[in-house]
Amino acid sequence: MAEYRTHMKIIGDILYTTRDDLLDEEGATVTYLIRKANISHSRISRILKTLVSQGLLEQVESDGTNKYKISNSGREFLQAYKTFSSFADNFGLTI
Repeated sequence: MAEYRTHMKIIGDILYTTRDDLLDEEGATVTYLIRKANISHSRISRILKTLVSQGLLEQVESDGTNKYKISNSGREFLQAYKTFSSFADNFGLTI
C-alpha cells in the first residue's frame, strides 16, 4: 500500500526543491514545483500562498511569471525540520 505524505513532508519537499534543485537563480516556476513535489496545481497554489505569507518563500515576478525561491527564514525552518524529522525517525514517529 502506498504511503501518503503528510502536509509537513510536502512543505519540506517544496522548500528542499527551492533550495537545492534550482539551476535558475530567479526561482522555481509553479509548473516545476508541481512536477518535483508531485502535487496538484490547486493544492500547491494554497501551500505557496501560505509559505510566502509566512516568509519562508519569496515570490518574484520574472518575464510575467511568478517564481519562488527560499528565503533565509525558509532555510532556518528547513534546517529545524530536518533535525526534528531525523529525531522523530529515530523514535519511529512520522511527522
